[in-house]
Amino acid sequence: MTIWKSVAISMVVAFAGTSMALADVVVSDAWVRGTVKGQTDTGAFMTLKSTEATQLVQASSPIVKMVQIHEMSMDKGMMMMRPVKALDIAANTSVMLKPGAYHVMLMGLDKPLSKGELVPLQLTFINKAGVKTTVDVQAEVHGLTDPNPPMKMDGMNMPK
Repeated sequence: MTIWKSVAISMVVAFAGTSMALADVVVSDAWVRGTVKGQTDTGAFMTLKSTEATQLVQASSPIVKMVQIHEMSMDKGMMMMRPVKALDIAANTSVMLKPGAYHVMLMGLDKPLSKGELVPLQLTFINKAGVKTTVDVQAEVHGLTDPNPPMKMDGMNMPK
């Protein structure tokens, strides 16, 4: 009886550790900028929130050849865009991916994206314990002349 009790306690501890290691990542307000004929690249934008410190380390989509996480910043008076290896998300804060800042770059489109289409994205996050979490997102395409959609501003935090 003691052996079974030890096994049961070990299993409870193992499962409790696993569930505690998974971040609860919420993606909201996801959208993609529409494109025109001949345009092969565009951006995806959204708000990310996690219950624990985590990093967005990868993004993918079946509709493009390559996806990268990008940041835009001023360098010697010029706006520069560059890929980043990871985007930090502090515990219980939101990070807004928006035009002119952090965003998901979709490169190598085969056809234009029209207003109302849905773009499938898969985002991969990794926490400090090294546990990966993936989140599937359907981002709606917005027209080129549409204003940027309003995003929730409460608790926003732009990583530095």
